[in-house]
Amino acid sequence: MRLALPRWAGPLAVKAAVFITVMCCALAALLGVLVHVSVTDQTVGQARDVALSRLREATESYEAGDPLRRGAGIDPPGLPPRLRELAGSGVRGTTVAEYEGRPTMWAAGPAAGGRVLAVRVDHSQGQATIDGLDGAIVWSSGLAIGATLLVGAFAVTRVTRRLHTTARVARRISAGDLDARVGDPRAQDPTRPQDEVASVAAALDSMASSLQGKLLAERRFTADVAHELRTPLTGLHAAAELLPPGRPTELVRDRVAALRTLTEDLLEISRLESGRERMETEPEELGALARRVVRGSGTATRVDVVRDARVETDRRRLERVLGNLVANAHRHGRAPVVLTVDGAVITVRDHGDGYPGYLLAHGPQRFRTEGGTKGHGLGLTIALGQAEVLGARLEFANPPDGGALARLTLPQQP
Repeated sequence: MRLALPRWAGPLAVKAAVFITVMCCALAALLGVLVHVSVTDQTVGQARDVALSRLREATESYEAGDPLRRGAGIDPPGLPPRLRELAGSGVRGTTVAEYEGRPTMWAAGPAAGGRVLAVRVDHSQGQATIDGLDGAIVWSSGLAIGATLLVGAFAVTRVTRRLHTTARVARRISAGDLDARVGDPRAQDPTRPQDEVASVAAALDSMASSLQGKLLAERRFTADVAHELRTPLTGLHAAAELLPPGRPTELVRDRVAALRTLTEDLLEISRLESGRERMETEPEELGALARRVVRGSGTATRVDVVRDARVETDRRRLERVLGNLVANAHRHGRAPVVLTVDGAVITVRDHGDGYPGYLLAHGPQRFRTEGGTKGHGLGLTIALGQAEVLGARLEFANPPDGGALARLTLPQQP
């Protein structure tokens, strides 16, 4: 079972800050323990040597019958029990214990008659040194951790800021802005040291330039081919009109008309993708415009005006969008087809099998259809491109009760 991280642990900067803090705390704790143990051993060792030296002097005085110095005595009352037992067994030893509220270093050894000779040395100064060292270790470690965290956060923030910039440019490119570039200074200056973020930024800029070049070449090729086809198609159309009436003539004229339509659609897509199309706006009543589109389509499409609206838009482009949506609904869906006007929102609904999954996920794609249906996949592509010129939002969905739904949301100017 994988442990789920909390939300706050997501951003890279937070993870880096937590990692730096943990590592600094661990390093400070390790160094603090090492210094504490070393100084404590040294301080306690010096106090132990002093206590043992005084114990030897007290032993010599006791054996010579001389009076014991201050701090020395036989079986003193404050002697720690464990040290008393150790000395009673004939072994000298030392220990640190509290005596009258002060830290004291005891040293004890055996005396005649099974008694214990002990001396005590005030250990307050040594304990104060250790306590002061521990305090210094704590506040200096806290200061070092804080300074390291600030410096680390600053360094990580600089890296994450560059990563966020790269990600933002990548999203712009995926949205269609092929002119977007990261322009990382490190990647542009080969004399500066290159890090991983600069490498990613340079790779993204290179990819965007290559993709832009390929798309421009593709658009130019499509526009050139469509443009060059117009002249022979015009002649072919004129020649087809001169053929004698009959079924073969009808077939030829039908195919020539389809080829002319395909050529005009390709030219229109090329103009839309060039980004140079501009609107010619004028006030339009959406209800009347929708009825006019349906009449021009020659289809049995029902028009429902829930709430009429008057908007500033390009009539020709809007009619093109709605005409393509209605034609697509009749070509790929099933009746009834309903065009609904609800304010600045226009929907086209059919009751067929719905839009294919690729269209819902990635939008219309040229020359791609499914299920053996007729068409070149250009109608919805043109509708989407014209909607973008209008500043409108065209969305595709499959309602839960079946069918396909295209929703066009027009911008409303005051």
